[in-house]
Amino acid sequence: MSLNSSTLLNEGNAQGAKRNTECLESLLQSPSPIQDNPLQQLQLASQEVLEKAKKSGRSKCPRCNSSRMFYCYTCFVPVETVPTKEIPTVKLPLKIDIIKHPNETDGKSTAVHAKLLAPDDVTIYKYPCIPEYAEKRHEIALIFPGPNSVSVKDIAFHLQKYSKKSVCPSDDDCSREPLLKQAKIEPEAEKNPNECIPSSRSEGTRLKKIIFIDSTWNQTNKIITDERLQGLLQIELKTRKTCFWRHQKGKPDTYLSTIEAIYYFLVDYHQEILKESYKGQYDNLLFFFSFMYTLIKDAKCCAGKE
Repeated sequence: MSLNSSTLLNEGNAQGAKRNTECLESLLQSPSPIQDNPLQQLQLASQEVLEKAKKSGRSKCPRCNSSRMFYCYTCFVPVETVPTKEIPTVKLPLKIDIIKHPNETDGKSTAVHAKLLAPDDVTIYKYPCIPEYAEKRHEIALIFPGPNSVSVKDIAFHLQKYSKKSVCPSDDDCSREPLLKQAKIEPEAEKNPNECIPSSRSEGTRLKKIIFIDSTWNQTNKIITDERLQGLLQIELKTRKTCFWRHQKGKPDTYLSTIEAIYYFLVDYHQEILKESYKGQYDNLLFFFSFMYTLIKDAKCCAGKE
């Protein structure tokens, strides 16, 4: 991402142009606080490395040598001016699969933020190349609103019904599962194979993976109707306002970006399912998002758009 100072000048007004130029120069030299920044309460790691990268401009991706700002959105790695050791790593309580629409522009997607900051727990797939989920449907849920979607706090109740179908020896899907695949099941899932009605907490934590769709809302239908996603428990998030700077025209401000949806789900999951107080454990998932939000909001302010 780069800033073009010419777009920020107020043509025909020399005084305004000077003011805008000085504002832009100040922006590029030091961060200016946004008093109404809704992300300012996050407990984030130091963003000094991003400040330095901003001043030095675009840099090469260490893998593909493409010119990028902050990170490469195709290789999922920081650029040369952003050392990996200075980027926070977030450990998640479950695995996340992100299914990216093939027409979704790589450079505009926030899905890469999740992969950069939680590399051990996040996998990004480009549709239609996605896994088969049917055999693990008792431990997987899909984040997507709809008539059959449930809230995060109700995951335990609904997973219990899925477990009865999928974990018990009498279930047809279980009996048809190849031995090779059975050997790959995580130990936690095999711990009590005959226990079909576990406690609410153990049932909630039986959830192993969450699926997110990375796409504009107008393009989601092709993915959500894919037969490989049918039969999965669907979860709808609480209503929250987005801070995304690429808000979709004609859509309400409650339509979240992918990284926002991941973050808010994990916060709710931590409180509603794990029954633990939230103390900023996943705030660093918004490490890049919050920095870019402030940077872009400041640039718009300098341009006189706000």
